[in-house]
Amino acid sequence: MRYLAAWFVMLVVAMINGALRDFTYGRQLPALLANQLSCASGIILLGAVIYLYQRRWAFASARQAWVIGLFWMALTMAFEFLFFHYAAGHPWSELLENYDIVHGRLWPLILLWVAVAPYFFFRLAGKRC
Repeated sequence: MRYLAAWFVMLVVAMINGALRDFTYGRQLPALLANQLSCASGIILLGAVIYLYQRRWAFASARQAWVIGLFWMALTMAFEFLFFHYAAGHPWSELLENYDIVHGRLWPLILLWVAVAPYFFFRLAGKRC
């Protein structure tokens, strides 16, 4: 349950990050640049949440850190596609555009970070298991 609760905290942080973009600098900057800045701040903010989580409830092993990271990434992708398509009404093509790194979309880096960060912070804490 702690892992699911931690993901909900990350979800709230991500929503706040997106709202900050939409209601502040996103109105002044080109859409792609605003998206890129939001991805960068999202990586930092989600990293802080994962770091604090690892400090409070340390992962027992490297394997557990990887499993939880991949679990969080899968939940994030499922939420993104299901919520933004069915609840927010975004077409699939628009959602898939977020994965186009060649054209400057950085969303895949956030997903990669969410998957890798638990292991990264586990190792940073000096764990070797």
